[in-house]
Amino acid sequence: MKKNRRPGFATRAIHDGQEPDPLTGAVNVPIYLTSTYVQQGIGENKGYEYSRGTNPTRKALEACLAALENAKFGLAFSSGMGATDAVMKLLKPGDEVNLEVDMIAKYVEKLMNSGER
Repeated sequence: MKKNRRPGFATRAIHDGQEPDPLTGAVNVPIYLTSTYVQQGIGENKGYEYSRGTNPTRKALEACLAALENAKFGLAFSSGMGATDAVMKLLKPGDEVNLEVDMIAKYVEKLMNSGER
């Protein structure tokens, strides 16, 4: 008798965090290229306002990453600079950071000249 085992990483990478699209039945989340979403009124929307804030494609990616890492949440950024900035904002005064030589020069300059951290 075979034990029920968890699907492998490759299978989970394709399916975790994705539900079939209720409108079309597509099993993979489509890439939404729209920048804005309809609003019923000021602050009244269907969960999305503007793609830079959140969108269905990014939401599915974040859910998949969280599932793959056995985490509660996943975060996706549109650039390495955005991800780096978010992580750096978690630091407290006195924290130390080791940077690679090829770190983005402008960010290092910003970090060195910042009185905030």
